[in-house]
Amino acid sequence: MRKIIHIDMDAFYASVELRERPDLKDLPVVIASHHPRAVVTAASYPARQFGLRSAMSMTQARKLCPQVIVIEPNFQKYREVSAQIHHVFRQYTDQIEPLSLDEAYLDVTENFKNIPSATEVAMRIREDIFKLTGLTASAGVAPNKFLAKVASDWHKPNGICVIKPSQVQRFIQELPLKKIPGVGKVTQEKLQALNLHTLGDLQQIEESLLIQHFGKYGHRLFLYAQGIDERPVEASRERQQISKETTFDTDLSLHECQEHWQRLIEQVWYVLDKKQLHARGVSIKLKLPNFKVMQHSKSFKSVLTHPHQLQQVLDSLIDEMHLDPKLKFRLIGLGVYLLSAKQQDPQLSLL
Repeated sequence: MRKIIHIDMDAFYASVELRERPDLKDLPVVIASHHPRAVVTAASYPARQFGLRSAMSMTQARKLCPQVIVIEPNFQKYREVSAQIHHVFRQYTDQIEPLSLDEAYLDVTENFKNIPSATEVAMRIREDIFKLTGLTASAGVAPNKFLAKVASDWHKPNGICVIKPSQVQRFIQELPLKKIPGVGKVTQEKLQALNLHTLGDLQQIEESLLIQHFGKYGHRLFLYAQGIDERPVEASRERQQISKETTFDTDLSLHECQEHWQRLIEQVWYVLDKKQLHARGVSIKLKLPNFKVMQHSKSFKSVLTHPHQLQQVLDSLIDEMHLDPKLKFRLIGLGVYLLSAKQQDPQLSLL
């Protein structure tokens, strides 16, 4: 039986900034650029009371809360604080799977301090983080990753939720399906159409029916309904994607985006080079003025060896999307995935 902790920092970016601006702690603060088409990167808890949330456009945020205070993001600062938090983690275990700068899974089944109780480990980690950084963290403690992640959100902010093995069935019985990681708006609507609202409801459904409606994810839903998640904490979890995007001051046509694609290629390739990585997959994203997102991707057996190849794949992806030339876009993004260290790959020709 594993003992898994999911640590999730509370309103991380905003909380880091508010350490230096305690006078703003009770006011609605968001982290966002002052770009005219900016979106909210993070929102303080007072800002959330107005309905502000990450990924919301600043135009909408100002409508909901005209008095909102905007602070420019400082990602270098956030990375430095994240490193401090990971220093705390490493005092207890080396089985750490980071999900982002502000959250991670820890397997403390065996830990450096030989503490038998995972709950005590989680409490100590939260205390140590607060002493070192002045920031609060919420924690979920459970026998697997799925339940630990759900639990960490249960008593936010600055809370801890423990799900003991004997409590699993009771906990999941009434768990709303929207709380499940990976269940987005579309999946939620499909589930509601089938009159499924809780994990308890899912327990009454045959696995084959879930797979019929949700593909591979149906198998995962079936396991979640039994409280099962056998995924281990991946301590050597590699970076899965490198991506860059740009938001325009005014909406641009596909033709007008060309120079901006070139800049994204240069930025992505620079990071690949700096990290000494190869990529075998390319993805693109285009966001329309109504915020609808269009995406396409393609992977290959061999690696990209030159930015010209990245340009070729990008052109191919755009052609395959058959975009209406009249369309205009507020944002474009370029990503590469299926990453591996350069020394592991032969220099193969891609196209």
